[in-house]
Amino acid sequence: MKNLLSFQPRRLAVGLLFTLFSSAAAVADDGPWVHDLDAAFAKAVETGKPVMAEFTGSDWCPPCQMMNERVFSQQEFLDKASEKFILAKVDMPRGDDAVREANEPHVRKHEVRGFPTIILFDSEGKEFSRFVATAHPNVEAFLGHLESELAKKDMQ
Repeated sequence: MKNLLSFQPRRLAVGLLFTLFSSAAAVADDGPWVHDLDAAFAKAVETGKPVMAEFTGSDWCPPCQMMNERVFSQQEFLDKASEKFILAKVDMPRGDDAVREANEPHVRKHEVRGFPTIILFDSEGKEFSRFVATAHPNVEAFLGHLESELAKKDMQ
């Protein structure tokens, strides 16, 4: 009986550590997405690329989840969009207070009123386009819209 009791805490600790490291690895490997808008702006200055910021509620917003599944997680989108943009994800999850609190100032500053909202910024951080992501619900339509917004910006 004593061995059984001493085994359980170790087993629980090993399980918790495995879960913690698995979760951290999943979050850390999000392809080209940057999860800090200020870091995305710094990268934009460095590279000269504009920023595409997705304002999302990843754990509670059905349209956000649909867009992530159909567009933002698709390799074709990631490859093509990241050639021309720094991709930033500004998440407002209900299940992660720290992430939500870190991103709330950006949501307020940029006056985001709904999710999923996309804001395109030039490499100096100036907004040049804003739209609701669900207006372009597949990879082809979304990439086409990004191209047309870049073309309009270049014509200004």
